[in-house]
Amino acid sequence: MENTEKFNPTFQRQEDIIAKVKSSGHSFIFDAEDEITDDYAHFYFLGVHEGKEVLFDTVLYTLRMQHESELFEIAEHEAAKHFPGYKKIKYEEDENGNLKLLDNLEEEIGLYMAEVMMELEEEGEVKVKEHVDLDLHHDCGIGLDVGLHIEKVTSQMIESFIRDFNADKLVLDAGFYSFQTQSEELKP
Repeated sequence: MENTEKFNPTFQRQEDIIAKVKSSGHSFIFDAEDEITDDYAHFYFLGVHEGKEVLFDTVLYTLRMQHESELFEIAEHEAAKHFPGYKKIKYEEDENGNLKLLDNLEEEIGLYMAEVMMELEEEGEVKVKEHVDLDLHHDCGIGLDVGLHIEKVTSQMIESFIRDFNADKLVLDAGFYSFQTQSEELKP
């Protein structure tokens, strides 16, 4: 009888990542394919789910970044309703690496979106709160989508998150927050 076991590249990748986390000497490793910023990190760590050791494929970001993303999504949606034939603005570079000028319609769409975002921001229409969302049907282990009310993402903060998450001692702030682009102050 032939072997009917199928090669699963995702499973192989998951096993490779688990081995890398274990051999790293740290509680997590960053995803090499994603850029790490003060507002965002993509990393892997080991934990327990339903009594089994599992790999958590985690994206963690600040609430400020989530707020800005949601403002942008709403502005895009409004622009699509306002402009027939709306297409996302694609920024292109010339041969010297400089951004090419937008055409008139793209410029008008960009200005419209900026106005929508400023209005939403001034009205405090978009509010975000801390969350940890689990994706049990993730390609690589269990997916975690984490938004925290922090100023910036650091390795120490990630270590603290992992420690609290794995000890089941993570306490999320239930407050809703809105942010202002011009001012660095928060509005709870």
